[in-house]
This record gives sequence, C-alpha cells and structure tokens, in this order.
Amino acid sequence: MARKSSKRTSKAKVKRRFRPGRWLFRWTLRGVSVVFLVAVVAALLWSVINPPTTLYMMQESRRLGGVDHEWVPMEEIAPIMARAAVAAEDANFCLHWGLDVVAIRRAIDAGASRGASTISQQVVKNVYLWHGRSWVRKVMEAAMTPLVEALWSKRRILEVYLNVAEFDEGVFGIEAAARHYFGVGPDALTNVQAARLAAILPNPKGRSASQPSSFVRKRAGQILDGAATIRADGRARCFQS
Repeated sequence: MARKSSKRTSKAKVKRRFRPGRWLFRWTLRGVSVVFLVAVVAALLWSVINPPTTLYMMQESRRLGGVDHEWVPMEEIAPIMARAAVAAEDANFCLHWGLDVVAIRRAIDAGASRGASTISQQVVKNVYLWHGRSWVRKVMEAAMTPLVEALWSKRRILEVYLNVAEFDEGVFGIEAAARHYFGVGPDALTNVQAARLAAILPNPKGRSASQPSSFVRKRAGQILDGAATIRADGRARCFQS
C-alpha cells in the first residue's frame, strides 16, 4: 500500500510540474481575449456615441492652441458631400468589408506610390489609433477595421469619417470645413463646393477648397463625375437613405 501511495504522489508531482510552454500559451490566450473584448467594447461605444475628439485633434489643439470642430449628423450634410467623399477616397466603399484587396494589389503593383486605405481604415486610424507609418499601427488598423465594419453600418462609418476628417490646419469635420471655406452650413453645400472639399482631403494643409489650384479644380470635376457614377450604378446605396 505504501508503494502505491508513493507512486500516486510521484504522479501528482509530475502533473503539477511547471510547463513554461503551456503557461505561456494560456496567458497569451487570456491576453488576446482581453484585447479583443476591449476592442469590441470600444467599437460598440462609438457606434452609438459620437466621438468628442480624436488623439490627432488633441495633438493639433495643443500645438495650435485650439481647433475648429463641431459634430453634425448625416441628416444635416448635403447628400452630394457624402457621394463626393466616397468617389474621391473609396469608390468601392459599399462593396468591401473594410479592406479593399483590389486597391491594395494595385498599390503594390504601383510600388506603393499610391494609397490603398479605405474610408473604414481611415476612420479606425483617426478614432482609435494615431497617425504615422509604423507597422504596429498598420497591423492594429487592419485588425480593427473588420470589427468596425461588422458592428457599424456603412452610413455610420461615413458619418464619423466626415466629422473627424481634417480639412485645413485646425479645421476638423465637415461642419467646420463648410463654414471655414464657403461660409455656409454643411447642408447648403453645392455640388462644386462638395467636390472641392473632397478634392483636398488627401492633403488638406497643402490645398484650398475656396481658392482652388488648377489641380484641385480638375480633381473636383473628376470627383463630380465619380459621384454621379456611384449614384447611378448603386455604389452609393449603402449610405444614402
């Protein structure tokens, strides 16, 4: 009996022996679960609550001594502005799930000389992350974007995008941009004004919507054509009521 008891004790010790691989796996799994839960909560929060600011806005506010920003719901934004932004930045916005694989392949083929970020990715970067070209941010952006796409409507994604995008130094969101450049509310923007605002989005500090260069004028014309195209072929259906 004593021998059997000794064997059982020995086996119990073997079972309780520390296994670093298993321990590491267990805690890694727990860490990933916590991060995923936090990401889900964060995505759900801003799906119903309007983000009051972003990290980049706060950085610019400290640098400039304040920024011009006021939230406006999608219902108070001229429909052409939404179509123009999509035509300019992400024509297939209604067709993808956050990452435009076709655009990414084209960017790679072009030697990464052109951008491939979707509107959804830009929203994730602006609302949850920081500006920069680090691989860490890119990986986090790529992981978070499908989650936002799953929990937000396309209309909500575009609404947030138009409200946090930078349109000039210290000017954030379509409400501030419409008044800054044209002295009107976002609901009163004309087709040309909306197209010019969309045309400056990739380089808001280097372009002007009210005093457009020949490039901005030409780009605005292309955007108007694109906005008409996505309205006609149904690629604006996911965000227009």
